[in-house]
Amino acid sequence: QVQLVESGGGLVQAGGSLTLSCAASGASESFVSSNVMGWYRQAPGNEREFVAHITGSGTTNSADSVKGRFTLSRDKAKNTVILQMMNLKPEDTAIYYCNLMGSFGSVWGRGTQVTVSS
Repeated sequence: QVQLVESGGGLVQAGGSLTLSCAASGASESFVSSNVMGWYRQAPGNEREFVAHITGSGTTNSADSVKGRFTLSRDKAKNTVILQMMNLKPEDTAIYYCNLMGSFGSVWGRGTQVTVSS
């Protein structure tokens, strides 16, 4: 059974940086890397929204709101995706959830809190 564990959240001032990691366990490297893995976020009172993901072919996509500030990469050997967040804004404050999806379905992590103070 695939499990996702996020790490790296915290409190940062506006303009600062944070790096989030998501590690997948319970599945092979080939399985994880062949599916879409990425990040969503949910702010209080809002619906969960897409942030960025990487496909099985290595293509990355990101929301317009984070383009130029967030970078997603994958470490296949560690079954991990890393979200580097720069120039953070108060509106980036949310719980960030890792997701793995494909023909098998979808798996979510428990989330990690990111708080950006103004």
